[in-house]
Amino acid sequence: MGAMATAKKTDTLLPVYLVVGEDELKRRTVMERLHRRLEASGDIAFNTDRFAGDAATGDDVVAACNTVPFASDVRLVQVDDADKLKKADSEALVAYLDNPCETTVLALTAVKLAKNTRLYKAVAKHGKSAVIDCAPVKRYELPRTVRAMAVTHGIALTEGAARALVEQVGESTVALDNELRKLAVAHRGNDPVTEHEVLGLVARTAEVKPWDFVDAFSARNSEKALWCLGRMESVSPHALLAMCTTRIRELLCARALLERGTPNELARVLKVPDWRVKNHAGWARGYTAAELRAALKGACRTERAMKSGSDPHEAFLLWALDTMKRPGRL
Repeated sequence: MGAMATAKKTDTLLPVYLVVGEDELKRRTVMERLHRRLEASGDIAFNTDRFAGDAATGDDVVAACNTVPFASDVRLVQVDDADKLKKADSEALVAYLDNPCETTVLALTAVKLAKNTRLYKAVAKHGKSAVIDCAPVKRYELPRTVRAMAVTHGIALTEGAARALVEQVGESTVALDNELRKLAVAHRGNDPVTEHEVLGLVARTAEVKPWDFVDAFSARNSEKALWCLGRMESVSPHALLAMCTTRIRELLCARALLERGTPNELARVLKVPDWRVKNHAGWARGYTAAELRAALKGACRTERAMKSGSDPHEAFLLWALDTMKRPGRL
């Protein structure tokens, strides 16, 4: 969770913190912990000013920072969406941070703020713990994270239940935490929450990501691919065809490396991270090189048909099903 999560109460508070990252739950948790630390110094509720980055002026924020606290040793000035501050207002904060008020903690929250911006650098110069990273975990790590989150609500989840919850809700940790809270209330007994229980109690709010379909396509799992396709309302068949065609080319490369006995070279050859191709060798074993080449030729014919008047959804579906139904060979 970053420096604020591990800081001891005896640590000296910095004059500024930047809580930055796409994980909303992490940002919220960090700010709650900061509030609890400041509450030990007095009536922090009375000594708090909160601004929205897209509406605040730098002068107003700086004036709030320079206000003397009352019935407390410290004041809190919070600026949400600090990445939306106008340049002049951001510059006012940069100038303030050259000589910040000793009795004020300025807390900036942002989804994204580039490290090369003047505001980021102005915060970072106050110490390593001034910037608190709230970057989200990778999607493939989410089920493990969800199982850890469930423990804080007094329940346990099976691996299948955690995966199902992510599929139903999506990647928002706030939404996942809310659903875990509901599951904790509804669950009876000490056994872990099961996948069946999640599917029965949690409504689907997340649209399936297109790469989930492409992964099912790569695995020749037509049942899952059709399930995904029915839950992707905003993705065009043209985009899916392009993604599948790219994946077929990747599998052709993986197939060639398998035949050479060097499957571990795939990430280097494709110039991508290892995690990006961790399943490619297994998928490639399900196709022969001839099948992959035939799928590429079929994709070209399908693209021409889609552009010449054929129903794009039907043309894409027929090609995808035809590719997946071919018997896999080692």
